[in-house]
Parts: sequence; structure tokens; C-alpha cells
Amino acid sequence: MPCLCPFQTAPFSSSISGEEEIKRNPFQGRRLHLLHLTVLSVVHLSEKSEWKFSDEMDLAERDDSAEMLKGLRVTSLDDENDDHDIGEEPINSDSEYDEEDEQEPVTLGLLEKPKNGLSLLRHFFPSKAGGVPAWLVPDNLPSGRSCVCDICGEPLQFLLQVYAPLCDTESTFHRTLYLFMCPSMACLLKDQHGQWKQCPEEAARSVKVFRSQLPRYNAFYSSEPPKHDGTDKPFSCGAALCDWCGTWKGDKVCGNCKTVRYCSEKHQVMHWRSGHKAACQRLNILPELSNPSCRNDEIASSKIQKVASKGLWPEFEIINEDESEYDVEIFDDMSSANALVSLKNHDMDESLKSLLSSFEGDSDRRSWASFQERISKAPEQILRYCRNVSMKPLWPMSSGQPSRADIPRCSSCGAPRCFELQVLPQLLYYFGVKNDPESLDWATIVVYACEASCEGSLAYKEEFAWVQLTSSTSMVQ
Repeated sequence: MPCLCPFQTAPFSSSISGEEEIKRNPFQGRRLHLLHLTVLSVVHLSEKSEWKFSDEMDLAERDDSAEMLKGLRVTSLDDENDDHDIGEEPINSDSEYDEEDEQEPVTLGLLEKPKNGLSLLRHFFPSKAGGVPAWLVPDNLPSGRSCVCDICGEPLQFLLQVYAPLCDTESTFHRTLYLFMCPSMACLLKDQHGQWKQCPEEAARSVKVFRSQLPRYNAFYSSEPPKHDGTDKPFSCGAALCDWCGTWKGDKVCGNCKTVRYCSEKHQVMHWRSGHKAACQRLNILPELSNPSCRNDEIASSKIQKVASKGLWPEFEIINEDESEYDVEIFDDMSSANALVSLKNHDMDESLKSLLSSFEGDSDRRSWASFQERISKAPEQILRYCRNVSMKPLWPMSSGQPSRADIPRCSSCGAPRCFELQVLPQLLYYFGVKNDPESLDWATIVVYACEASCEGSLAYKEEFAWVQLTSSTSMVQ
């Protein structure tokens, strides 16, 4: 059973261990109150019904002055769906899905701009999205084909990581899941198409998941919780990373200055063209700048790593809220006292009622309406977490769901994989991804991890991600 770990301020977990003192995140439990919220609007465009969050959505002011979620769009649905023959019933067929029967608590992931970038360094065991990964095990990073898109061959880009320790065994005292993907929509389309056409183990992937875990007593971190007083440091500096992306191991060195490192030839070329050509000459003139010990000292002193690439997704801290807290929403009309309204007892919005009844004959559209109704409780959520063998993802559509045979067993121990988390398309809004046909888009990305969370010789074990796209984007020519 997942548990809160005293080493991290707000891990994604579903139960709290009472034996240890829990250090609470100052953001944990803080509500993002929504004022004058218009949840859904329907826009009819020829043969399509396009869904969006209304521009009238207004967010209350927060301490970090986060931007309003205006015009957040969650793609569109066509009348046509991809036909596929999966040979088995989907894991979550319509008959199985009933949100009223769902008993397991769901933890929602929401984004905050970090007050201090130092709080997202690896020895604070963060959950984060965008920027560069905070590798739990700083050496023995994924390498070779593991860190590139199987379709285009380019290095994968860091999407997010979730710190999710388990208290079942000592080996999972620290535990983090990492999600990477190719920013090319063309590659994602082929990835999703390959889910139906090939054995999962053989499919070319543009989305990859890695799991890493450590016992409490390990070679990289103190066995005591961080003090957050400026004295916290990891025990070792770890592997040198690519100076362009800051993500993957820099096992290639600039042939001229012999200092700057890269994970691939492409990143070396991009860095050279963007300014390293001039910097390389300065490094040759001032050899003290190219002293490797200086670089190691900088890493060991727990400073934020600087990367040359301007194409990384913006960095956010992922904070968590229990979805159950949103069953009671606080509505403030700015002119009267706050009123607590139970959503379960509150009449459904008439527009949603009409929407659901109009889609009775279309399972995809009915699922989409139910999906929108569920996430409207907290429309800023970008992630849903619940590790449980009986838990089901919140599928936006009834089609495009995997069968049990589509979820491969753990490649390390052979145990079945279970649902652990899913990523929602709202994340694309925060990343500033454009809303056009060529831009990256998905309905949901569902992560399945080894039920046993097994140990092994590899520091990073690859898990499985299932991509569900809207029918309008899932057609591959």
C-alpha cells in the first residue's frame, strides 16, 4: 500500500504511516478556489462537437500569481472511430465503469511554479513536470535505445516525474516514476497506432516510463529527512549529464574543448549552432573553466543545473490534493459569505444533463461527457494517481481502451502490471503547446507499473504507458 514518506513533502500516496513524523508541504491542502466557473460549453462545428473550458473561467488569486486557465481546450471528437480487433474485452468496458462504485481514493496532481528551484533538486525527492528530471539514482541512467524515440530516433524529452514511495517493502522506501515522450505528434500517432498492430513488447514507442527505487539506507542520500535549512546535499554528484538537454547521460564530449558533454550527436550540433562555437574557443583560452573538478564541485554543491536548450517544457512543481476534497466546493460570489455545497447532493448542471442524454446512443461521446463532468470538479488537474490492482483509469472514451492482453507483464520479474497514474491533456496548456492539428495532443496517457514493484540489477526499469487519443487525431494515414 502506498504511504506518505517523511522524506518528501507531498508524495503521491493513499495512506499515511503513523509511525513517523510527516513533514507537510506548505502547499499541501491549499485549495485553488474557482470563482464564477462555467465548466463546459459546446461548440458545434460542422460535423464535430468541440469541447472547451469557457473563457469565463476565473481563478482566484494565488500566492504565486499563477495564470488563469483561459480557453483551455480538450480536443475534439469525430463521429468516426478507429476500428480495431483486440480479441478480448477492454479492461474498462462500459459495463465495468461506474464512478459511483469507485471506492479507492484518487490523488490529483496540480501544478505550481516553484518558489525556489532548489526545492526540485533530487535530494528533496520532488514530483515535477517539465524542465529536467531529478534522477533518484544519479548514476546508471537509462541509455542507448531506452532514451530515444523508437520512431524518429531523437532523444526523448522529459514530461514529468512522480515520487510515489511504497511502504510494503524496504526496497521501495524511495520510489519515483518518470515519463518521457517525443514532442512530435507524428511519432505519437504512430506510437498509438502500433499499440493495436503489434505485440506491446515489440511496438515502437515514442512514450516511455521508467521506475526507480531505493531503500532508506543507500549510497546516495541521508537516512534522515531533509532539514530544508540550506545544509542538505546528496552524498555523490552522479553522472555528468548532457549540457544541451540536461536529461540524459553525457557520454559524448566536445572534441575541441573536451569539456562540454552531450547525449547525442544531434544535441552537439544544436549546441554548436546556438553558441557553443564561440564558447568553445573561450574554454580553450581559459583552461580553468574546463577543469572537470569545477563541474563536479558545482553538481556536488547542489546547484541548479544550467542547460543550453531553450526547447524544454517549462518547469513546475506537482502538488497533490485528494479528489474527495473537491466533493465539497467553495463558491464565493464576491458579495456574499462563502457557502459549502455538496456536489454529490447538488443538482447536475442542466447543460450537462442535456449533454449526457443526447449522447445515450454514442458510447464515446457519453464517456467523454462523463469524463468532463468528473474532471470539472478540479479542472486544473493534470494528473490522477491511484495505485491499486482493482483501480480503473478515468477513460475519456470507451473506444481505444486496452484489453488485459495489451498490458505486458513486467519485463524484469514477469508479474502483471497495474494502473498507477494517468496524465491529462491539461498539462499541454501549462506547457504552452499550441492548439493546432500538428501540435502534440492526447486524450490521456495511462501508466501501468509492476504490481510487485520488483527489485533488480537495473537502476531504472521500464514500465508501460498506454496512449489514448481522440478519434479525430488517431487516424494514421
